[in-house]
Amino acid sequence: MAETTPASAGSPFWRFSLRLYRQPGVAEACITLQEESGADVNLLLFLLWHGVQQRRVSAAEVARLDQKIAAWRERAVIPLRAIRRALKSPQGLVEAGTAEAFRTRIKAVELEAERLQQAAMYELVRGSPLGEPAPSVAEAARANVAAYEGICRAAFAKPAVAAVLAALPRQKGPSEGCTRANPHSLRTARAAPRYRWEADRWNSITSRYQGVGHFFAPWS
Repeated sequence: MAETTPASAGSPFWRFSLRLYRQPGVAEACITLQEESGADVNLLLFLLWHGVQQRRVSAAEVARLDQKIAAWRERAVIPLRAIRRALKSPQGLVEAGTAEAFRTRIKAVELEAERLQQAAMYELVRGSPLGEPAPSVAEAARANVAAYEGICRAAFAKPAVAAVLAALPRQKGPSEGCTRANPHSLRTARAAPRYRWEADRWNSITSRYQGVGHFFAPWS
């Protein structure tokens, strides 16, 4: 992703994701859900984006969507993540600085894989969002997260879920959602300290490829 990419570029879902991930505690919460429960954070954000539009997505819809994106996740995103993680340990053969520069390039490719996944997900529902109308953003978001939790390998950590939900706007906004932060989000959940350092480091790297500076892929 080029440095010149403006913050306003991309789909409403992409812009929502960028804004939400910058909110206090969200990055750490998302990493926790990925590492401990096997959550696909792009899918989680997609469901939260629908929640901000007051759309409650059924468990069956979540399962179908997960099936559609599974191949890309398994063949592109996860292998790139595995390579990046493997290169964290000294390899010996290649000089350390050169190896780290190569690893940084892998990170950029991994970020692009995440962006492409989001773009494809948005196109799947363009003009026709999933789910049914819900009475409020809070109810829709909670229901959507619960629906996704039901198909993941382990229950979601409650503090992590609370942190993410607290960062959402309370009222339905524009289709891209997440136009403001919740100042109380840091008090709603404990951070995941063992993942925090990786989120901070990834933020510094993605600032080279995205004008807004913070993004969510590819975690730890």
